[in-house]
Amino acid sequence: MTASPSVSDDSVMRNIATGVPGLDAVLGGGLCEYAFNLIAGAPGAGKTTLVQQILFANATRERSALYFTVLGEPTVKMLRYQRQFEFFDAARVPTAVRFVNLAAEAASGDLEAVLQRVIAEVAAAQPAFVAVDSFRTIVGGRRAGESHESLDMAHFVNRLAQQLTTWEVTSFLIGEYSDTEQRQPVFTIADTILWLSEDVDRNSATRKLRVVKVRGRNPMPGLHTFRLSTAGVQVFPRIPEQARPRLLQPVVRLSTGVPGLDEMTGGGIPAGDVVLLTGPAGSGKTTFATHFVAQGLVDGEACVVAVFEEYPDAYLMRAKTVSAGLEHMIDIGRLVVTYLRPLDLSVDEMLAEIERAVQRVGATRVVIDSLSGFEVALAPSYRTDFRESLYRLVGALTVSGVTVLMTDEVMDASPGGRFTHERVSFITDDILVQRYVEIGGALHKVLSVVKMRGSEHATDFRTYRLTASGAVIGESLERYHGITTGVPTLAARADKSP
Repeated sequence: MTASPSVSDDSVMRNIATGVPGLDAVLGGGLCEYAFNLIAGAPGAGKTTLVQQILFANATRERSALYFTVLGEPTVKMLRYQRQFEFFDAARVPTAVRFVNLAAEAASGDLEAVLQRVIAEVAAAQPAFVAVDSFRTIVGGRRAGESHESLDMAHFVNRLAQQLTTWEVTSFLIGEYSDTEQRQPVFTIADTILWLSEDVDRNSATRKLRVVKVRGRNPMPGLHTFRLSTAGVQVFPRIPEQARPRLLQPVVRLSTGVPGLDEMTGGGIPAGDVVLLTGPAGSGKTTFATHFVAQGLVDGEACVVAVFEEYPDAYLMRAKTVSAGLEHMIDIGRLVVTYLRPLDLSVDEMLAEIERAVQRVGATRVVIDSLSGFEVALAPSYRTDFRESLYRLVGALTVSGVTVLMTDEVMDASPGGRFTHERVSFITDDILVQRYVEIGGALHKVLSVVKMRGSEHATDFRTYRLTASGAVIGESLERYHGITTGVPTLAARADKSP
């Protein structure tokens, strides 16, 4: 009977932090040490930048990196562009990161010469990290017409992989591949495969990353947005759908800050709820949301406001009608007003920005003003999944007990018009609806609480006014019929018996 092999400490895989924000989470904990990694995608997808960012985050003089280039342009030209990124440290070249050009060997088409050069350089330097860019260029550099080309290619890939794993180095092979080429031998041998792509939709382009394969890890599924900036690559992990249950807590009512509205909602908004405030243009949605923020600050809470339709300065200027101290709250770290209007956003980028702000100030109230502006700011490829994206966004915020208030413009205020968009109302706990009605030849603003999950609330329509100091709830319209038609009529009083 053959004894089972024992597992020693040396056989336990260790994690390597990539140094790329968001990528470790997507990979399920980082890279595996000594892994054979393939970074694939179309030209210009960001493969070279991604690998160099990983190397500069990890390579040292004692644990150096060798970066083999096989390019039609000189290595110095590539470095000229790469050094524009903040992660690139010229002082660590060539002590920690050394660049070796294989253009001469690759141009000859002699795969054996390429392999022997790689072996010699690695044996001499004994690095901890090795990258070959572009691996596809080496394989594609064969002289046309040679026999047994596919067998030679497979043999070359196998020998290179075996050499790299035998030396116990963490390696990266960079190559341009299409989706139909995933049967290449390197895809079978690779321990990790990252696929980088660019999604073009009309005038919009968004970069996405997918973990095709990781041995020994449980990566996040799906496509993840990433951006290239002067800081390098930043990955925005796709929000796990309901990864954790919502935080259970005693029912605590939060004051809305609008005189009369707390009574309509049964004592205020339950902490941790998702509130949707809808209405036509000019109905005062932002004013109500500002009251909610200002009251939270008065009660000692911290707040985050994500605005899409105006700059923070303009928002704060108009908010002075409700509270004149918002700028001071920003200065002392109790309030963050973030502007998220650039086009081609992904929902994951927006969540990352909001979550950073929430964690920075310890916010318990978040206002998104508005969903209409948020949808316009999204890249077209994300707008088709707006409902699902919003569901994941709200779930990620409320899981820790944050109370979220979202405003949304309802364009159709005509008779028979819907109170809300059905694609977003399902994710909310509470819904407040504003609308216009004509009474006595004048236009009046009215409000109703349509939904309060698990809570009693007023069911009548009430007028409200937008004054110099904010919103004020007025009288009930319970004596009127046909309010939802926009032209209500006063019900006749029944005569009392003497």
